[in-house]
Amino acid sequence: MIQRPLYINKLLGFKDKQLIKIVTGIRRCGKSTLFEMYQEELLKKGVFKQQIQSINLEDPLYRDLINWEKLYDYINAHLVDDKMNYVFIDEIQNVADFQKAADGLFIKKNVDLYLTGSNSNIQSGQWATLLSGRYVQIHVFPLSFKEYSSALSSDNKFEKFKQYLENSSFPYVLNLNNDKKQIYDYLGGIYSTVVLKDVIANKKIRDINRLESVIKFMTDNIGNISSIKKISDTMVSEGLKILPVTIENYINALCDSYILYKANRYDVKGKRLLKTLDKYYLVDIGLRYYLLGNTKTDKGRILENIIYLELLRRGYNVYVGKNGDKEIDFIAESIDGTEYYQVAETVRDPLTLKRELSSLDLVRDHNPKFLLTQDFEPNTSHNGIKQINIIDWLLE
Repeated sequence: MIQRPLYINKLLGFKDKQLIKIVTGIRRCGKSTLFEMYQEELLKKGVFKQQIQSINLEDPLYRDLINWEKLYDYINAHLVDDKMNYVFIDEIQNVADFQKAADGLFIKKNVDLYLTGSNSNIQSGQWATLLSGRYVQIHVFPLSFKEYSSALSSDNKFEKFKQYLENSSFPYVLNLNNDKKQIYDYLGGIYSTVVLKDVIANKKIRDINRLESVIKFMTDNIGNISSIKKISDTMVSEGLKILPVTIENYINALCDSYILYKANRYDVKGKRLLKTLDKYYLVDIGLRYYLLGNTKTDKGRILENIIYLELLRRGYNVYVGKNGDKEIDFIAESIDGTEYYQVAETVRDPLTLKRELSSLDLVRDHNPKFLLTQDFEPNTSHNGIKQINIIDWLLE
């Protein structure tokens, strides 16, 4: 198993706290495996096997437990009376009125409850409605480059990064030994499952061709400022009329299913969120190659996508910055403060370096500012702006 200490440490931090731990994320990103690793950690810390119950509701073995009362009774019957019990339920959305079982287990002082769900109806906000005030959500992404790199024997970090960009960050891809055909087929299975189960079925979308046109447009435009009108105009120019409200619904569904992530724009001078012209990023660059093939694109936008997801993994709230007529790639906020990031493939050209630095130079506060590039020069500073190699930053 690929070690994922970021998430394990988060789970350990909430261990035995009277909160339901909900693990979310796109299908096949490793949620179930994370539960297995966490259970191993519990055993290492002295928890006995009898104290752990693990139920995957997509396993036919548990087909009789999709009724919430039967699920509750089954778990309750296997609890150890005088010790803390750790209960893990995968794909809880398969149980109608699952919150009733969760509530019943939550009020027990000797139950620590962990859930996963892949249903976008739940992920788009129903957790808060159904389990209000009683849960904490831990969002899982496909592998970071650091996690991916740790699973490869090579010491060549540049070659590993190239493979990371060209293949996929979904964990199982590492078992396919860099076989491009097998990886393509595997990504096709993920795409079909997510689109068919979590988007089309749950949102009751009838026109699959129109949905896929929007998906391909958004995939081709990662890191570009997007508007519903622009997308609609593009569809019309290609002979496919889609109402703006339909496009908006499609994009919301893709975000709910964690295929896309939306980065709102933030006005640095006005200190306010802007309501239009957001950017969108894809959960996995491998899916982009699956959908579009090896079409030429701005390498900088692919690197932006990687950095955006990594900032989310590290716990930041991430925005696209607007500072007058300049754009800051990312404003990253956390409880520890604010950081600013520019991302570029290379800044060896003096004019490119000047352009990338100008956006950060205009920010007058004293928060950390970073320029991330693929250039191999030693890390340097430009009037307080730290220039760091992207690979080194990802491996921090």
